[in-house]
Amino acid sequence: MQTITFIGNGNMALSIAQGLKGKYNIEVVGREMKKLDAFEKALNVQIDKSLLEDFDINNKTLMLCVKPANVEEVSKKLKGKARVLLSVLAGTSIEKLKKHFKAKAVVRTMPNLAASVGASMTTLTGDESVKKEAEDLLASVGSTLWLTSEKEIDIATALAGSGPAYLALVAEALADGAVKQGLKREDAMVTMRGLFAGFGSLIQEVHPALLKDGVMSPGGTTAAGYAALEEGNVRASCMHAIEKAYEKTKGL
Repeated sequence: MQTITFIGNGNMALSIAQGLKGKYNIEVVGREMKKLDAFEKALNVQIDKSLLEDFDINNKTLMLCVKPANVEEVSKKLKGKARVLLSVLAGTSIEKLKKHFKAKAVVRTMPNLAASVGASMTTLTGDESVKKEAEDLLASVGSTLWLTSEKEIDIATALAGSGPAYLALVAEALADGAVKQGLKREDAMVTMRGLFAGFGSLIQEVHPALLKDGVMSPGGTTAAGYAALEEGNVRASCMHAIEKAYEKTKGL
C-alpha cells in the first residue's frame, strides 16, 4: 500500500487518517512522541511515528495538517523534497506553500471532520499534474470537488470546511427546542439524529427550495415554525456566517 505521511497530529489529521487507514499506510510526524502515541491509540492501528526535527520528506506524499501560523517554523525542520504536498491549511496559498516547502507538486485541499466516517465533502485545487491522484486519495474519505481557483476553495472552506460547526449548532438548537416544549432530552436527541440522517439523503436528490415546499402545507405546523425562523433572520445569519468565515480565511 502507498504511504501517506501526515505532518501534524491534530484533530483534522486524525479525522483524515481514520478515513484512510486500511487503504494506505499511515506515517505521522509531530513534535512530541507522547502525542504521536496518543494519535496511534486513537487511530487504533499501528503507524510509523517520527519527530519533526530534521525529518526527511524526500519523495514522500505529504498531508500537511499544522496550524497556518506554524508553516515557516515547521518547514525549517524538514529536509528533502516531497513528491506531492497536500495541504489542509485554511487560507494558506499555494504560493506560500511552495515558498516554504520543497515539493514537486502542491495541492490545497479542504476536507471536513466527516472524513473520519468516510463522508467528508472535500474541495481541492492546485497542480493539475496530480489532480487525479489527489482526488483518488481524498475520495477515500468522502466526496471530492476539484475547483479552478484558490478564491473558490477559500469560499468552499467557509461552506464545507466550517459547515459541520454550523449544522451542529442548528442540531443542538432544534433538540433544545423540543426539550423546551416537554420532550425528554434522550428522545429529542434520537429524533434530531434521525432527522439529520434522513435529510442528508434527501438533499442529495432534491433542491432545498423544493424540499422545503414539499414539507410546508398552507397554514400548517411547518409554515408556523418556518415563519419563526424568518423572524429570527436565520437565512441572513447563515449567509453572513459564510461571508465572515470567507473573510477570515483570506486574512490567515
